[in-house]
Amino acid sequence: MLKYLVQVIQNSLTTGILVALLFALARLDGRQRVQKWLLGGFAAGIVSALILSAFKHMTVLINREYWNIGILSVAVVSGILFFVFSWGMLQKKQPRLQEKISAGVYAVLAASLLLYCLPDLFLYPTEFAGVGESALSTDFLFKMIGYLGGLLVVVLSGLALYQAGSGLTLRLVRILVTAGLALNMLNQIAAIVQPLLARRIIPMKKWLFELIKPIINYNRYFLYALMILTLLIPVILWVKSLRPKETFSNPAQHRKIRSAARRQRRWCAVVLTGYLLSVLSLTVVKAYSEKEVILSPAEPMNIVGSDIVIPLGNINDGHLHRFEYTASDGTEVRFIVIKKSSAAYGVGLDACDICGPTGYYERDDEVICKLCDVVMNVSTIGFKGGCNPVPLAYTISDGNMVIKVQSLEDEKKRFA
Repeated sequence: MLKYLVQVIQNSLTTGILVALLFALARLDGRQRVQKWLLGGFAAGIVSALILSAFKHMTVLINREYWNIGILSVAVVSGILFFVFSWGMLQKKQPRLQEKISAGVYAVLAASLLLYCLPDLFLYPTEFAGVGESALSTDFLFKMIGYLGGLLVVVLSGLALYQAGSGLTLRLVRILVTAGLALNMLNQIAAIVQPLLARRIIPMKKWLFELIKPIINYNRYFLYALMILTLLIPVILWVKSLRPKETFSNPAQHRKIRSAARRQRRWCAVVLTGYLLSVLSLTVVKAYSEKEVILSPAEPMNIVGSDIVIPLGNINDGHLHRFEYTASDGTEVRFIVIKKSSAAYGVGLDACDICGPTGYYERDDEVICKLCDVVMNVSTIGFKGGCNPVPLAYTISDGNMVIKVQSLEDEKKRFA
């Protein structure tokens, strides 16, 4: 749940902020052509991202690395053209033509930002259920809640930023959009250069590597910088709304002005709340969700000849019990036992065919895979499939569980 909350915010908030600012700037600019083309680019970016994610999920035709290089290159070029047309760096000899090109730049810029961000976002739900697992499970529901919660924070933050930005001056918003795009372009250029250097498509130059290394290593700080930069919007608008300068000729007009000021402050509050939730998610929540789980220590057991003997009284409490056997070559082979019902036990290696020997742990009476955080259906432990522990044969004799030593010797390669 928390993993997907963090991932959605981390991977889409930058795009949400920049697209919201583009819409606010287009609204303040007042040119209908620009607004229509921007909306078209927004729709085209979403549709293209859906198609790309579908191809990526169902085929092997999409090399995402090369696609990203192409998409980011388009985004960088359109960003540069945005600077040129927004700040009037060209002589206005053909204003109508320049307006058409400017509208196209807005559309391509928005579409490229969305096309880079959204495909992975659309594919997250395909990871929620493992092989052989139901989409109706509690684990699937929790992951979906985290995913939708992250989307809600990003969408509301973007919408509120658009509304707040629309209440400021054209010049101020243009400055903020320019600065925000420039910050993001540093990340985009580094993301283009990194795979090109790795594949030796461009020669490995030490100065170039040293230049992009801090950008890659401190990528998340660019998002924080963008949030700090755009915090100026709600702060300035809030101050402005406290003392509206609009004149009025009657009490009704005065009430209307005061109502608009209150509405502006509410949008400012949504931006601030969204940013606060985002920062908490990317710091506190992320640290908590990525905190390494320490597996419980191995419990004592008896080895009698070629058998491992465990008294049933030690494992009848319905909780997860971990044991460890030292194989002939010194490999530590772990296995787990849990009582499933009055007459059945779940017995398996502390490893699975998908995630390897990372192990399982107990949380709130549920058995969890340490690597992928999938909740096990306890009733299926002891059977093959999905992320279940590799089954281990056992017998019950004279109040003891008996497991053959040879069964563990045969599986020691999994833990090597």
